[in-house]
Amino acid sequence: MKATPQRSNAAARRKTKAPPAPYYSEVRDDPPADPNPFDPDSVQAPSWLLMSLEWRAYFEFGATVASLPWLQKAPQGDGHPVLVFPGLAAGDLTTAAMRAYLAKRGYAVYGWEQGLNLGPRPGVVEGNLRRVRALADKHGRTVSLVGWSLGGIYAREIAKEIPEVVRSVVTLGTPFTGHPRATNAWRLYELTAGHKPHHHPRHERLHIPPPRPTTSIYSKTDGVVAWQCSINAPHPHTENIEVYASHLGLGMNPAALYAIADRLAQREGAWHRFHRQGWRAMVYPEVS
Repeated sequence: MKATPQRSNAAARRKTKAPPAPYYSEVRDDPPADPNPFDPDSVQAPSWLLMSLEWRAYFEFGATVASLPWLQKAPQGDGHPVLVFPGLAAGDLTTAAMRAYLAKRGYAVYGWEQGLNLGPRPGVVEGNLRRVRALADKHGRTVSLVGWSLGGIYAREIAKEIPEVVRSVVTLGTPFTGHPRATNAWRLYELTAGHKPHHHPRHERLHIPPPRPTTSIYSKTDGVVAWQCSINAPHPHTENIEVYASHLGLGMNPAALYAIADRLAQREGAWHRFHRQGWRAMVYPEVS
């Protein structure tokens, strides 16, 4: 079967392009990024009160069902592929509602298909890199990466490794900066991943954003991750969007889902930050 011009051109670019340099060289010419705009010593894990309120996730799913008529008003997608990464100790089932919604908005949506996310075990990162490249080849287009909590770390790091096949990155409640114990999940991470968070070789560079449009969606009432750990330092291609949500409900929170759809719908190469004019000012707080 004869390849379409779009697929042929995309394949030719990948064949002629030199192998990508390590991710840190891809971003070293960007404006300097503060590892964290907050003093890491003053940022603590969310209180046990907030942690105890994580049961709100059930109501957030119900709110999403009730909000479907509003959610259908989000911008329509252009069919490009989107890969969704689950959070710590979670699998594709937890992102099913998000993926179903994005598929209805017009995207070719995929789960990560690697079982439970138990941390960066041997072969997992390499498998994800191959999968992103395979999706780019299959569709002849760049891939957007959406990651929930720990899944957002995968999304950001993959975009640093192979930015030539990545279109944009969206994370939800992802702790990519600040002290690794400023979460209520660090013990679970050590148990499942088999190492301490700050012992991972990439820990010191997690705060560096990918060289692609990168959005962090977070909640100040997150009961698992300190919200300050999810704040992108100012960059020409980064932004932060606050929503009212629990950590466990972020992936099925109506405001978060609308924001994801809005971000993914932007034309490639014409990225702009999320606006809060009109009704959005009532749903999305101004980032302080």
